[in-house]
Amino acid sequence: MSPLDDSRIAGTIAGNIQRIQEEIRRTATRAGRDPSTVQLVAATKTVSLSGLLEAYAAGVRVFGENRLQEAQEKMPAVGPRQGLTWHFIGRIQRRKLKDIVGKFGLIHSVENVEQSRHINALAEKLGICQDILLEVNVAREDTKGGLFSQDVPKAVEEIERHPHVTLRGFMTLPPFAENAEEARPYFSELRQLRDSLVQDGLVSGGVEALSMGMSHDYQIAIEEGATMVRIGTAIFGKRGPIPKAG
Repeated sequence: MSPLDDSRIAGTIAGNIQRIQEEIRRTATRAGRDPSTVQLVAATKTVSLSGLLEAYAAGVRVFGENRLQEAQEKMPAVGPRQGLTWHFIGRIQRRKLKDIVGKFGLIHSVENVEQSRHINALAEKLGICQDILLEVNVAREDTKGGLFSQDVPKAVEEIERHPHVTLRGFMTLPPFAENAEEARPYFSELRQLRDSLVQDGLVSGGVEALSMGMSHDYQIAIEEGATMVRIGTAIFGKRGPIPKAG
């Protein structure tokens, strides 16, 4: 069944969003942060068109897609709407970058300098500057992409020289654990890495975004400095199998 035809989750989304937004507000306030500095990114993998529209009606303005082919189906169906922005949050395949650059307001999952270089070339052809986040594999997991923390400073120096790429910050995905508290050291390390890069003058103060935290651990991520939380299940519920697509 196409994600655009599936209405299983309709009816509960608005309430979930209200609850999550309130939890974001409470968590940020408790951490001494301004809640407006934390952006909710609705992770919409396999979510139906009706689910997307309900989330938009409930106030969500940023949709994060993992899979290009699915996004290409949904984006024209949703159409242009006031304040709506699409982010690409999935793992990047180089052959598909030409269809990602310029179509998404922010690419969260740039794994290395080579990908940034390729994005820069594509953006130059389009006459644009593409916003990106650099993915950091804080836990050094073989199954995940991204740079190890010690390799980030050198990569950042080169990425900052790409005229058609704007580095906005960093993203990480820690190992999953039932106890969300176990993610805290990884979130803390990414925040400290960003802060050290700013302090050392390798990036400007504008490179501040930290995309970290999902449905089960976003409160911990906010406490440790997340500026974007990518939430899917807590909004849309458990979803079916991912369609076989690009």
